[in-house]
Amino acid sequence: MTERTFSILKPDATERNLTGAVNAVIEAAGLRIVGQRRIHMSQAQAEKFYEVHKERPFFGELVEFMTRSPVVVQVLEGDNAVARYREVMGATNPANADEGTIRKLFAQSVGENTVHGSDSAENAAIEIAQFFTDADIVG
Repeated sequence: MTERTFSILKPDATERNLTGAVNAVIEAAGLRIVGQRRIHMSQAQAEKFYEVHKERPFFGELVEFMTRSPVVVQVLEGDNAVARYREVMGATNPANADEGTIRKLFAQSVGENTVHGSDSAENAAIEIAQFFTDADIVG
């Protein structure tokens, strides 16, 4: 089933100029990038995006990390895109990620793990709507 998911290439990826390399892994996995924009996330955007973690001790550090440098927000499309992208990203801890996954290839740590991907189709729709309008998504 063709579906869409949301992706962020985080500051640790953009700072190291890895956008093209990460996109190559995404595309090689059979996912299409149908929306993409480089932005500097504001504090308000980051706080809203990570609202689910608001009570967690790492919330402030996470918001600070996500706003320190530009990020690339993306809409990915493909068969079972949510599950497929989570597989392509690899485990949150790069030490536990499978060979060939984005995090195994590029992540520096659990905190600076290069990419975010939606965990469900429902959350993908919410996350996409936070950064894209329908007109921004072309396939």
